[in-house]
Amino acid sequence: MVLDRKTFNYHNKAVLEKAIITAPYRMQALFQNQGCFMYFKDGGFNYLSSEGDSPIKSKEAVLLRCGSYFLDMMQNVELEKVEVIAIHLYPEILKKIYTNELPALIEKQVHHRDSPILIPQDIITKFIESLEFYFQNPSLVSDDLLELKIKELVLLLIQTKNIDSVLELITDLYSPKTINLREVVNKHLFSDLSIEEMAQLSNLSLSSFKREFKKEFNDSPKNYIIHKRLEKARELLKISDMPINEIAYEIGYNDPLYFTRIFKKHEGITPTAFRSKSLD
Repeated sequence: MVLDRKTFNYHNKAVLEKAIITAPYRMQALFQNQGCFMYFKDGGFNYLSSEGDSPIKSKEAVLLRCGSYFLDMMQNVELEKVEVIAIHLYPEILKKIYTNELPALIEKQVHHRDSPILIPQDIITKFIESLEFYFQNPSLVSDDLLELKIKELVLLLIQTKNIDSVLELITDLYSPKTINLREVVNKHLFSDLSIEEMAQLSNLSLSSFKREFKKEFNDSPKNYIIHKRLEKARELLKISDMPINEIAYEIGYNDPLYFTRIFKKHEGITPTAFRSKSLD
């Protein structure tokens, strides 16, 4: 749940924002024509994208390239709320701010990587503190100031060990890559994403996703995903002693009772009975 959100706009686009949220919370982030620098002041998130998923720890920053993302706020009983700060990087704004300087940054071609770009904490600490100051004093914020903060961020990032990945982000902003539906599906078969959310990660409407899915897998998304999840469940029941609820979580079901119902519907017996039978 979002408790509070503050946003600063530049030419009618939100470029700097801070949100206070509570767990558990799944945040959908759509960056189709932009990149985004995000800093997580407290708590932790699990990052899900078309390229896979990975954890982001407290007090870490991440640079997200163009695309669709889901950020799952990890439950932390010690924290009632978590603060997230974001700077949105739009290609049209970067072109306006840099004019002749930015093209020089993207002359170097780099290969795509399959993970978000984590930024060293010591580099961003002072920068985040400066942003906090302006959230506390919003009357000081102007277009000129926002331009300076965007330039400062880019200059900081290209001086870190992640310079190639930063250049890759900038390249993506000018030439967004095509997302492969099969890769999205295979990387998230066992995530607790709905079919609608998989469609969003693939940059497709739900109807287009189902149509393209049928062409790619010769099956409906629901049938294919259930089949693959139950296939993995049967394997885990045979070769491991994992509790039933852990197996449910492992294959993408947050509700063990729902997993048991699905398993019994398709296999004719419960997971527990299946395990006992496989041991005979």
